[in-house]
Amino acid sequence: MPTAGVEWVTRRDRSASDVRHFRNQPLQTMSEPEGGDSRRGAIAGLIIALVLLAVGIWLAHDLTAASKMQDCLMSGRTNCNVIEPAQ
Repeated sequence: MPTAGVEWVTRRDRSASDVRHFRNQPLQTMSEPEGGDSRRGAIAGLIIALVLLAVGIWLAHDLTAASKMQDCLMSGRTNCNVIEPAQ
């Protein structure tokens, strides 16, 4: 149901005017980015991704160690401390 004040344009009605509009436009070519803004954003994104990856790996390691400790305690053992070999 069309709303008052809204003009509905079909694809057939726009096609000829669109071609004329784009025919008169100059072609845009790719150019060098201005300044280092685009690279700065990419580097910031990379740093954020690496930090998130490091936090994820640390968290997974920590949760795995806690799970192993809980498994040991739930089995009724009393000597669940990790014993580091002497060097």
